Amino acid sequence: MNSKRIRLWDLPTRLFHWLLVVSVSGAIISGLIGGNLIVWHERFGLLIAGLVVFRLVWGLIGSTYARFSQFFPTPAKLKAYLAGDWHAHGHNPLGAFSVFGLLGLLAFQVSSGLFSNDDIAFVGPLFDLVDKNLSNRLTGWHTLAANVLFALIGLHLAAIAFYGHVKKEKLVKPMVTGWKDVASGESAKGGGVLALLVALVLAAAAVYVASGLWLPEPPPPPPAAETPAW
Repeated sequence: MNSKRIRLWDLPTRLFHWLLVVSVSGAIISGLIGGNLIVWHERFGLLIAGLVVFRLVWGLIGSTYARFSQFFPTPAKLKAYLAGDWHAHGHNPLGAFSVFGLLGLLAFQVSSGLFSNDDIAFVGPLFDLVDKNLSNRLTGWHTLAANVLFALIGLHLAAIAFYGHVKKEKLVKPMVTGWKDVASGESAKGGGVLALLVALVLAAAAVYVASGLWLPEPPPPPPAAETPAW
C-alpha cells in the first residue's frame, strides 16, 4: 500500500506533552516523598498550571491536529470509531476522552493545591485567600483526586501499549518526531508564531497568578516586649 508522510504533531504540542510528562512525574514523586521536596512539589505544580493553560489556548489556535475541534468526541465520531469507520488522524474519539479527562483533572489538582496546607509548615501560594476550613477541604480533595490521576495515567499507558502491540500503531514515535506515515491525509496547518506567542504569554500569566507573587507582603510581626532591667 502506498503511503506518505504527514506532519501530525507540531513542535509546541510535542514540547507540551513531554514537559507535562516530566512535571507530573516530578510532582507525584516529590508529593509522595514530602519533607523538603514539598517545595519542588509546588514548583512542579506551577509548571503544570502553565502547561495546562498553554494547551487550552493551543487547542483553540494551534495547528490542525492539536485543535480541540479536530478531535472533540461527538456522538457521531464515537459511533463511527466503534463501528470501525473512523479513519481520521490525531486523537481518536476514545483518546480524546483521555485528553480532556487528564487536562480537567490536572486543572483541578493545580487549583486545589494552590490553597492547600499540610498542618505543619507548608501552605499553597494562594493559601491566604481562603480560610483554614476551606483550605483543609481542598487539601483533602487534592489528596483523593491524586488516586484518580494515577488511574488515568495507568489507562493512558495501557492504551499506548495496546495500540503498539495489538493494533501495530505507534503512538509514541509521532509525538517525538512529529511525523507519521499514512495512506492518505494532509499535514497539519496553522499554529504560527503569533499563535504561539499568545499561548506562551497567557501561560506565563497563569503561572504568575498561581504563584501568589502579586499578593501583598504579610505585615511584620509586632516587636517583642522589652524585658525590665531589674
